[in-house]
Amino acid sequence: MNLPFQDKKFLFLLLSVSTVVVLEILSLLGINLPMPYAPFIFFIFIIGIGHKVILNGLQSLIKLNFSSINLLMTIAVIAALYLGQYPEAAVVIVLYVLGERLEDIGLENSKSALDKLIQSVPKTAFVKSEQQNVPIDNIKIGTIIQIKAGDIIPLDGKISFGESRIDESAITGEPIGKEKQIGNSVFAGTINTNGFLEITTTKLSTDTTFARIIQLTYEAGAAKSETQKFIQRFSKLYTPIIIVLAILIFTVPVVVMDQDFNHWLTQAITLLVIACPCALVISTPVAIYAAIGNASAKGALIKGGKYIEALAQIQAIAVDKTRTITYGTPVVSDVFPLIGTSRKELLSCTAGAEIYSEHPLAQAIVLASEAEGFEPHPVKDFKSIMGKGATAKCSISNLDTLMVGKLEFIREYHEVSPEVEKIVAQLSTEGKTSVVVSFGKGVAGIIGLTDKIKPDSFTAIQQLQEQNIDVIMLTGDSEKTAHFVARQVGITKVFGGLLPEQKSEEMKALLQQYDKVAMVGDGINDAPALAISTVGIAMGAAGSDTAIETANIALMNDQLSLIPFLIRLSKKTMKQIKINTFGAIASKLVFILLAIFGYSNLALAIAADVGVTLIVILFSLNLMRFEKTKA
Repeated sequence: MNLPFQDKKFLFLLLSVSTVVVLEILSLLGINLPMPYAPFIFFIFIIGIGHKVILNGLQSLIKLNFSSINLLMTIAVIAALYLGQYPEAAVVIVLYVLGERLEDIGLENSKSALDKLIQSVPKTAFVKSEQQNVPIDNIKIGTIIQIKAGDIIPLDGKISFGESRIDESAITGEPIGKEKQIGNSVFAGTINTNGFLEITTTKLSTDTTFARIIQLTYEAGAAKSETQKFIQRFSKLYTPIIIVLAILIFTVPVVVMDQDFNHWLTQAITLLVIACPCALVISTPVAIYAAIGNASAKGALIKGGKYIEALAQIQAIAVDKTRTITYGTPVVSDVFPLIGTSRKELLSCTAGAEIYSEHPLAQAIVLASEAEGFEPHPVKDFKSIMGKGATAKCSISNLDTLMVGKLEFIREYHEVSPEVEKIVAQLSTEGKTSVVVSFGKGVAGIIGLTDKIKPDSFTAIQQLQEQNIDVIMLTGDSEKTAHFVARQVGITKVFGGLLPEQKSEEMKALLQQYDKVAMVGDGINDAPALAISTVGIAMGAAGSDTAIETANIALMNDQLSLIPFLIRLSKKTMKQIKINTFGAIASKLVFILLAIFGYSNLALAIAADVGVTLIVILFSLNLMRFEKTKA
């Protein structure tokens, strides 16, 4: 835990606590400060350290707010002073204030990584047209700003000049930088590592992806878990009950049984002190904030404690295929040159025609040709035929007619051999798309394309299944493709060919079957299913406002492996909260019973209370070090 030892007030508090505790120990050994100085010395500590607590306690008394913890402390201190227990009165207040400060430190530490990022983002940007730094709040959309190597990017935008490697770890949690060039998007809070850039801004400073992450992370504290809400309700009821119990502990023995006034007043005070639910109240928020901070550092934005609690109860997860299990961009997987055509000629000529098309399949073929060192051949008379393919004339290969498209399109002009039919059928069973190419004399070749599976998909799904969580695929892609991809990653329950509203209906059915179901998708066409699931998780949300808005958890990168980690983190967090709560309540019960039977000690009671609070904070903050990989 990072204690602010540079804080002079905190150092003064520690010094005061140390002094008062030493004086209390000496008092227990029979060594007391001389009279009449003792009351004044301890009174200075009480007022100097605990004036805010006492003031708030008196205000609560005036307002008859008997649920106030400060009121308990104030009554305990006044009663201890009345009894002449000056060291005990001082110990009560300084240790209570120390406990309160440690609670604040616990919350501050769980948010510290985010606070550092906020402070690191520049408040100005160098505007090209004005040739000077301008406050980012005054920069409009469409402004060109210049970023030097090593600088933090202050606003979201698109690169209009230059290329560089961008460290996006602040947004995505990914430690490896991404190569960016003209036309690529960049985000505020990320670092331009090695090149000069000009960026055309696409968002105002208040609307950047980074600003939204900050806002949603801080708002996460408002979305309290049911456990947190219960403890807060319990504390409000618990405090007045303790006050009534303290009155009974004092009045029954003294008034009814005519026993020693001072002894039972001491027991009543001790009960008030130990009953303060400091550790109980802090047991949940510190754990929740620590877990949210840990997740944020790894690229997962959790919008509140209630979603951590819900994740820990998940029994099934429905996953989309495209951009969730797969990358969502086609790549060339197979090349079949036929009737004497070379691989180079097939790819070069096809790429020459496809370079004029904006279709993702066409662009994938162009990239594949260039990756193999085959320059796309120049073509002329390019003509696109909607829904079928394209025709052109290849200048280098002297082809009168180059035809590229679906098998049905080629079949309209040429006879198709059984070999071609077999290759297309085989690619189809593997969930791949076939692009058939003709050079005017039958089929010259077939190019197979697939939506590549992410390398961590199989491992992530396996880890979810190991946690006894059923994984179901809901996808708009064809049944055949869906089943092929599902087999590759180990999913057995598959629903393909679904429209967004049909995904929503399937999610309703899954909720009936499993009760607690998470949905993982890209946050756009999956929005209806994300909205009705127990926990909606959006993949690759860094570039999608829709994903950040609709999902309960937004993964700022494309790592499916974050999900089993988040579930393990959630379960660990809820387990820690239960341990915290049990430990806090158990310590209270022990000292309440000691007080009822007249054996409690004021100094020991407050030391135990602060000790339990400190233990709760330390163990909760340990959640920030909970690792992504399984032990």
